[in-house]
Parts: sequence; C-alpha cells; structure tokens
Amino acid sequence: MNWTLEVIVVPITDLDRARAFYADGLGFHVDHDTVRGGQRLIQFTPRGSGCSVVIGSALRPMPPGTLRGMQLVVNDLRAAHAELLARGVPVSDIQVRGGPTPRPATPDDDLNFVGFLSFQDPDGNGWSVQQITARP
Repeated sequence: MNWTLEVIVVPITDLDRARAFYADGLGFHVDHDTVRGGQRLIQFTPRGSGCSVVIGSALRPMPPGTLRGMQLVVNDLRAAHAELLARGVPVSDIQVRGGPTPRPATPDDDLNFVGFLSFQDPDGNGWSVQQITARP
C-alpha cells in the first residue's frame, strides 16, 4: 500500500502576504485561489512535488508562525539557495549536518543527504531544504 502525503495546512495571518511569499518568493504553483461561503482558500504545489500547501481564512489548526519541521527536497542545494536569494527570500547559509554539530558548507562538500538550508515564511513558520540527489 502506498501512503502519499497530499496536503500540509500552514497557519498564517495575512492571506495576500502569504500568497505573494509562496507564489512569488518560493515559486510554488498556485493550484487555486477560491472563495466559498465567505471563506478564502489558496492551494500551492512546489515544483515537482506531489504534496500541496494550503492556507485559508478559516484554517487555523494552530497559531500562525508555530508550524515547524516542514522539509523540501532538491537535487541541487546550491542552485536552490541561489534561486531563493534571487527571489528575495531571506534564507540561511547552507549547513552540513553529517557530523556531531552542523557546520557551514564549503564549495568542495558533497551535500547529498547532509546539506540543508532553512527559511521562514512571513509569519515565522519554519521550513528546511535538504539535498537528495539519489537514494540508495
């Protein structure tokens, strides 16, 4: 049996600000931006992902800014870092998390499985990005 993650609900305070961040800042595809019964719902899908992110005016399963541990995977972390910076997203430096403590990445590091960066959306919800180029 396949277990497929479909949607992550992200708690936010300002729909338009969050829409601009996820669509323009991160480049996520806007699947829909709809209003039903006075409630607005926006769904985004990261490029290449089968899982979407949902924000909405009535979706508050937790306080905005408290969601942590959401992780994206890319095959080139250095390129992802450069793209996020070019899009104006405040993003951490690339870290290597393969030893006892994280350390800054060097140009010679193989980042597969051990390379990470992080950022927050405008409400402070925390995201990380990991490089995985091939799985064993």
